[in-house]
Order: sequence, then C-alpha cells, then structure tokens
Amino acid sequence: MTSSEARRPKGNRKFLWLTVFIVLLFGGYSAGWFYVADRVKAEVATAVARMNRGDIRLECDNPQVGGFPFRIGVSCDHVGYEDGSRQLRASASGFRSLAQVYQPTRALAELDGPLYLTAPGVGSIRLDWERLRASVRVATPLPERVSVEAEGLKGTSDAPGSAAVALFAADRTEGHLRPNGADIDWAGSFAGLTIDPGVVDGRILPAMNGSGEATLKNGVALVRSRPKSLRGQAVDIAELNLASGDAAVSIRGPVSVAEDGLIDADLVVTIRDPMAVADILANAFPERKGPIRQGFMGLSLLGNEPSMPLKIVRGRATLGFIPLGEIRPLR
Repeated sequence: MTSSEARRPKGNRKFLWLTVFIVLLFGGYSAGWFYVADRVKAEVATAVARMNRGDIRLECDNPQVGGFPFRIGVSCDHVGYEDGSRQLRASASGFRSLAQVYQPTRALAELDGPLYLTAPGVGSIRLDWERLRASVRVATPLPERVSVEAEGLKGTSDAPGSAAVALFAADRTEGHLRPNGADIDWAGSFAGLTIDPGVVDGRILPAMNGSGEATLKNGVALVRSRPKSLRGQAVDIAELNLASGDAAVSIRGPVSVAEDGLIDADLVVTIRDPMAVADILANAFPERKGPIRQGFMGLSLLGNEPSMPLKIVRGRATLGFIPLGEIRPLR
C-alpha cells in the first residue's frame, strides 16, 4: 500500500466529521430559529391582547413570522388601530417587519397602502404612496430612534357618501423621533408638496419644500401618559423652514401652551427674499395684494434676509411692533 492510499481514509474521515458537524450546527441553528419564531408569534399575540383594553383596539390579521434563515420578522395581512377616547381610527393593508438575526434591535418595516385615517378636526382621509418604509432601533422604555420615509405620498378626503377630493401630494417626506433624556427630539422634511386649492378656500399655493427640528419638552412622560390635550405642553423649535423657489421663511424659538389653552411664544422669523415671498402671498390673497406688497417692500429695505421677533403673550401676537391679533385657546 502506498503512503497516499494510507492517508486517503484518514482524510475521508476528517471530511465526514466536518460534514456531520456542519449538519448538526445548521440543524441546531434551524431548531433555534423556529423556536424563536414561535416565541415571537406568541409575543405578538400577547402584545395585541394587552393593547386591546378599554377604548384601545389593535388588529393584526393572520400574523406570521418569516425570514429564515438569517432574518426574522412579523407580517400581518391587515392592521388596524382605534382609540375610542380620542376618536382616532387607522387601518391599512399588509404590514411587514424584518430584522437581521445578528442585529435584532434594529428593525425595518413596510406598510402597504392605502391607509384610512379618521381623527377629530381632520375628518376621514385616505393616504396612498409609492413606497413607505420605517426603521426602529428597539430599546427600553422607548425606541432609541424611529424613522419613517415615504415617496409619492398623496392624501384625499374619504368622507362616507361623498366623492373623494384631492388634499395634497408630496414627492418625498421623512420624519425622525428619538428620546433625549426626558425630552423627545423630532426632525423632518418634505419636498415637492402641493396643496389642493379646495383645502385652502380656493387659494393658489406653489409647490413647497420644508424641513425642521424641534424638541418636545418632557416628551417621554407624555408618550406614556397619552395626553388628550395640548394644554400644558411645550416645544422648543430649533428651526422650521418653508421654501418655494427663492422665497423662504424660517421660524425658531420656544412655544408653550398654558393649562387654560392660551399660547405663549418667543420666536424669531427670518424671511429670505421678501419680495419673492410677497409675490406668493399676493397671489394667494389677491384681495390683500396692495398691503402685502407695501409691507414686504419695507422689509426688503432691511436686507435680503431680514429677521423679526414674533411674540405671543397669553394668546396675543405681535410681529415686531405690529399687532397681529389674538389666537384662540387650544383645547
């Protein structure tokens, strides 16, 4: 027997043991994955049952867990939410979430439209989109970060017994939330927003872009308590921007709502290209065309980006030294 023939059985045994090890490893991993999947499915059912108390109703039809072998996620054929005390209702088609097995605290989710939404002061709205995706970094007691992005977002009225009416459309929208100590930070933006004239009493508004950052004071506690009113809340606006072409308006500063619903604010308003802003407002409010152009012509003398203080004290608003009137108490 040659030396190569003597080594062959030993090499075959090593290959055989390696094959057995791989099979056992994959079999053990598969068993563990399906065990975790069963636990996740049970947790989803428990969470839905836990939410369905009092005036809250949460629906997840035909929940399934998939993604084997390297991902794990939950899907529902239909999702719904109802808060009877707030008169909020929302329902949508298929929902899917997915997380990598090696990074289970970061989940991605997709929602199939349309989304039907009913809320006080808003009525019934149908939202459609080309693509809507969310990401969540799971943590306790609140997620570290929640992000939502949508492309081709459209809103139409969906009042029973009446024809659907277009409300708005946006090429792209996104929003991000994250806890910051006891507060909650928000950042968001939109591009190509158009508002149907019927929503603003026939006014013609151009396509707009916007962005902003703000902090909801004591937001973590507010999310837990689910307040039914804006009273007693406070927001620190880092910046809110609204632009159309060369015209732009930005606002920054703190805003608070007293327990009686009256607003207090100490804001700074900055206007870029005042005469371009005047053209937009004059087109939207032709009955006020003259005063609008005169007022913004005076602002343009202060430069191409003048800033003015906007103060609201107990609901009474003034822009610089110009009284703007009173704001009704919020509910």
